[in-house]
Amino acid sequence: QEQLVESGGGLVQAGGSLRLSCAVPEIVTSINAMGWYRQAPGKERELVATIPTGGIANYADSVKGRFTISRDNAKDTLYLQMNSLRPEDTAVYYCNAETEFYPYNYWGHGTQVTVSS
Repeated sequence: QEQLVESGGGLVQAGGSLRLSCAVPEIVTSINAMGWYRQAPGKERELVATIPTGGIANYADSVKGRFTISRDNAKDTLYLQMNSLRPEDTAVYYCNAETEFYPYNYWGHGTQVTVSS
C-alpha cells in the first residue's frame, strides 16, 4: 500500500519553530480530508489538525494559535507550521489522508519532533 511520506521533524528548543511536510503519492486520489496526528511515549495517538478538501481547518485546543495546517494541491503536499513549540509537543507526528474509496485511510511512518526545555 502506498504511504504518505513525512519530513521536517527534529530537535528544537522551547519557543522555536519547525515545519513538517507530507508528500502525497499520485496514486492517492479522491481525498476528503488530510490531517496531522501525534503520539507521545505512553500515550494514545491524538489529533493535531485537519483540513477538509475545500473546507476550513480544525485544530486541537492545545495547538490553536501556534500551529497552522495547509495544503499545496499543486505540489501534492501537506504542511504543518509549528511555532512557539513546547516540551509537551514532543511526539512522533503522523500525516493522514482520508479518501472516498478503499482503503479510506493512508498514513505515513511518522517524523519525530523533540522540544527541549
